[in-house]
Amino acid sequence: MNGSISYPIIWNNMKKDSFNTEIIVNVHPLEKRVAVLEDNRLVELFVERRDKQNPVGNIYKGTVKDVLPGMGAAFIEIGLERTAFLHYSDIVMDFLDIYENENPRVRTNPDDSSQIGKLLKPGQEIVVQVHKGPIGSKGARLTGQISIPGKYLVLFPNKNKIAISRKIYSQGERGRIRSILSSIKDPSFGLIVRTEAEGCDEEDFKNEYKALAKTWRLIEKQLKHAKAPICVFEENALENYLIRDLFGDHVDRLVVDDKSFARSIISQLEDISPDLIDNVEVYKEDSPIFDAWAIEKKIETVFHSRIYLPSGGNIKIEQTEALVAIDINTGSFTGKSHYDETVRKTNLEAAAECARQIRLRDLSGVIIIDFIDMVDEKHKSEVLDMLKKGLRRDRAKNKVYSFTELGLVEVTRKRMRSTLIANFSDPCPFCNGSGRIISKDAVTMRIYRWLNRSDYFIKDKTLRIAVHPDLLSHIRQHEEDFVSYKDQIEFISDSSIRVDQFKVYRLPGMEDITNKFS
Repeated sequence: MNGSISYPIIWNNMKKDSFNTEIIVNVHPLEKRVAVLEDNRLVELFVERRDKQNPVGNIYKGTVKDVLPGMGAAFIEIGLERTAFLHYSDIVMDFLDIYENENPRVRTNPDDSSQIGKLLKPGQEIVVQVHKGPIGSKGARLTGQISIPGKYLVLFPNKNKIAISRKIYSQGERGRIRSILSSIKDPSFGLIVRTEAEGCDEEDFKNEYKALAKTWRLIEKQLKHAKAPICVFEENALENYLIRDLFGDHVDRLVVDDKSFARSIISQLEDISPDLIDNVEVYKEDSPIFDAWAIEKKIETVFHSRIYLPSGGNIKIEQTEALVAIDINTGSFTGKSHYDETVRKTNLEAAAECARQIRLRDLSGVIIIDFIDMVDEKHKSEVLDMLKKGLRRDRAKNKVYSFTELGLVEVTRKRMRSTLIANFSDPCPFCNGSGRIISKDAVTMRIYRWLNRSDYFIKDKTLRIAVHPDLLSHIRQHEEDFVSYKDQIEFISDSSIRVDQFKVYRLPGMEDITNKFS
């Protein structure tokens, strides 16, 4: 976002697992991609596009554009495409006077929402946080309650209370945590203790609190000097998310193909967890980093509705607006002898793959898995355990329910961000949104990576790249991304080519070399 600043937040102190975990980061002006590999299997992929960032959780210094007493709400200009919506019930008095020294207001809201005009005036500056992102024609929903999230704690400026998750049941543990936090926190900060904090030692809490407090001090400084409207904190900036939730002691190495990005990561780790710095590496080879780890090929499978299992069975994934349905089939696998053992083995493989696909595709809501029918209760228990084990490392909150009378397994999973397919695709204009095709951004990146991959073989060669007219228009808006090839390539329009495809010809002679380096 224009004018936004990212701050160090907190690192994830997950316990070291038995498998090898690597984080691979690909940085490009159009997008940043982070792939999480467990034993060389792609389990999570995060994409941040320059023009498609998620504003939920971001903190803004905004300007009141309009106050509507009849609705008990105000519209706030925060720099997004549409003005954001702040309801009377979401107004918090803590920050209304942060820039005003005269006539401080009473720090309680009147009971009548129509009196919102007494709290907010057009042109007034206000500190807000995005509670819900824009949907369709509706702008973002705001709150005046500012919070900074960490792995174990959530910090509330201008509060003083310590609240502990109800899911930490032990009174002894609750007392221990409260005692630690009371001794380390500033009286002007309130804290919520997350469920994940159970069992953490004093050093964990000190490191987290120190980082959160530093983040708020930096935000405060920006709020006092920056001109509204401006984003002063990006909760979902990929760099912040990487350090806070992905990179920790459980990760064997973090490999980045951009020196500047790597330096930024290391700079933040110096304040938070210097012992992790040795695990950060800069990728220096000529081949694209995602090619070196065979990640590009793995990403392609995300768009396949059918995934094949090692034994020959397969799973079919269908997404709707209301739920996700996953069907398990034995496929070509018939087993060596006993049918029940064939079904057991297929379902166990499918359970592990379902967990991986749920994490990778970021499936959310209600997920229904139709395993192959089993009679043996022991086999059912094994399959459930395998599914739960695969989802244990999932960062999104999830719950696996036992087999229903119809032999179905229900999984609920909290939505964290747009699904991977939504990030990489646009609604298909030829089928009114019932199917999807690769987005123009993604195709543009494919062309760039094709050139990057084949760089050694096309040196001093003149190329002509044919694309769909709509894609050509999009590429011309991003010609700076192909500046290193500007004297070597020429883009032409070809309406016979699909918008998600391209063809590369070598001149003279118009030899089609697309598949040689695809």
